[in-house]
Amino acid sequence: MKITKEMTIAEVLRKYPETIPIFQQFGMHCLGCPTATGESIKQAANVHGYDIDELVKELNKAVEK
Repeated sequence: MKITKEMTIAEVLRKYPETIPIFQQFGMHCLGCPTATGESIKQAANVHGYDIDELVKELNKAVEK
């Protein structure tokens, strides 16, 4: 697994821009907002009510292609 739930959204987007559609599918459309720069994927999933394990799984699928 390349992407972990402790990584910030901004960190993931910098390393793996191909994950943008996955974040958007999970309802995370404000990827450039200030919160995204310091918020971990886990924190964002909790705030938005998403299953963190499913989100991380899908993000990693996107980068394995």
